[in-house]
Amino acid sequence: MLTQQESRVQVKDYGTFKDSLRAPVHRWFQYPAGYSYKFIEAKAKEYRLAASSWVLDPFVGCGTTCVTLKQLGINSIGIEAHPFVYWVAKTKLYWEFDLSNLHADIERFWRSVLEGINHGQVSFADTKSLPPLVHKCFSQDNLSKLVFLRDTIERFASDEHTKDLLRLALTATLRLASRAGAGWPYIAPSRYHEKHEQEAFSTFYRLVGQMYQDLLYITARAVPQDTQCLLIQGDARDHHPTIPPSSIDLVITSPPYLNNYDYADRTRLEMYFFGWASSWRDITQNVRARLITAATTQITGNNAEQVRVLRPDIKHIAPLVYADLNERVQQLARIRVTKGGKKRYDLMIIGYFNDMFLVLRRIYDVLKPGHDFVLVLGDSAPYGVHIPTEIYLGELAKGLGYSSYKVELLRTRGDKWAHNPQRHKVPLKECVLTITK
Repeated sequence: MLTQQESRVQVKDYGTFKDSLRAPVHRWFQYPAGYSYKFIEAKAKEYRLAASSWVLDPFVGCGTTCVTLKQLGINSIGIEAHPFVYWVAKTKLYWEFDLSNLHADIERFWRSVLEGINHGQVSFADTKSLPPLVHKCFSQDNLSKLVFLRDTIERFASDEHTKDLLRLALTATLRLASRAGAGWPYIAPSRYHEKHEQEAFSTFYRLVGQMYQDLLYITARAVPQDTQCLLIQGDARDHHPTIPPSSIDLVITSPPYLNNYDYADRTRLEMYFFGWASSWRDITQNVRARLITAATTQITGNNAEQVRVLRPDIKHIAPLVYADLNERVQQLARIRVTKGGKKRYDLMIIGYFNDMFLVLRRIYDVLKPGHDFVLVLGDSAPYGVHIPTEIYLGELAKGLGYSSYKVELLRTRGDKWAHNPQRHKVPLKECVLTITK
């Protein structure tokens, strides 16, 4: 088995979103797949990043990396393939409001809401056109209020940045105002998971006020006006002409974990509510098909043939990885047919490493020689077959021409499931993989 020296670092929460839940701007959208902004701050200090530095996050998600670096006055580029999450990041990164005008706009918006309430317009909110999942998540009273707020925002006479801020506040309201088990990552609209829903109007009003206060806090700290932040809605596997070769000082990210987490399903409630999608098929075509393979739900009839074998260039540049990985994939294929769910973990793993190979190659092109690509990631053990993701990616990187890699342990994972007799007993971890070009 391939091995690599690991060192323990006392920062076990760097790979989680815990710190960001309470931090200005970061908390505008709670993303369970995110990581700590404190990790970005620590790396900015460790690498002595300056105002002239450029940092790339190829899986920027809801914008943690770019928000943190913008606060620090460091240039950044973020790439995100998920269209709704990209919109969230874009909204979180716009701070160039005239705050007195924004305050007046918010007050004016709220007056229009109150006027509509007084005229009984809430009862006329069209909720019937929403998909069944949305109806299952809310009482009729709260759903009517949420739709009324959504429609009032769309009619509101203001610039798109202000409307986006209001839309994002409403997005954050959805799960708080839901009676369903709507915590992360998935929606559980059944009587077994019901919770007390928060009243929609008061929750929305509180969140808008919090967002305005966060903008006051951020802008009072005088972020340099010439700090650049470029967001790209696109695929980390693709070439992006706006990023010149050998121009990036540091690449830092947390790619999808190989744990069968459906990143597309995570935003299904939000996308249904705002009309970005209306069915599982819409989500598959508009989101799942664009993302790095990390869930069995992405293995459909259309792409199953494409992920049946590992890329031949993986065998060419890293034959030991190819052989070791292929053996585990075949083991999973044998186990799958004995399981009730018959989940296609074997194909998911092939798709993941085929995709990440392309990401590693693309990052090599834009990273400066001697500089680092830092990844927060975890290993996995589908059906009890251990996949040492960090080692495979590190060895693939060396095969592509990177000079070296190291692994730092953040924390162990899966301990809370130890009592579950259906779960595998393979110890898992979360780590930082640092690859040097």
